[in-house]
Amino acid sequence: MAKTYAQACPVARTLDVIGERWTLLILRDLFQHGARRFQDFQETLPGIAPNTLSARLKSLQADGIITSRLYSEHPPRPEYLLTEEGRTLGPVLKALRDWGRNHGAGVP
Repeated sequence: MAKTYAQACPVARTLDVIGERWTLLILRDLFQHGARRFQDFQETLPGIAPNTLSARLKSLQADGIITSRLYSEHPPRPEYLLTEEGRTLGPVLKALRDWGRNHGAGVP
């Protein structure tokens, strides 16, 4: 992912890691379901293009938020899971979820 905010501001640095479209929903799925396969994300994120999903997963891996491990060797296929650092985003996603429950009623 191209770093777009490049500021000393902690909020801007956070957005550089999780601010791209679809990224928070990928993280939501990992928190809700644990390890996920590429096709699992495609099923729960209708409308995400495969190249976009691949780019988001690579970016999250590069930033140390998720990791992958092979679940099939022939052909090699990865599943994705949160790292220890990625799990520290749990309270952030919970706060966003709670806000959406309390204030998102008028949003379609």
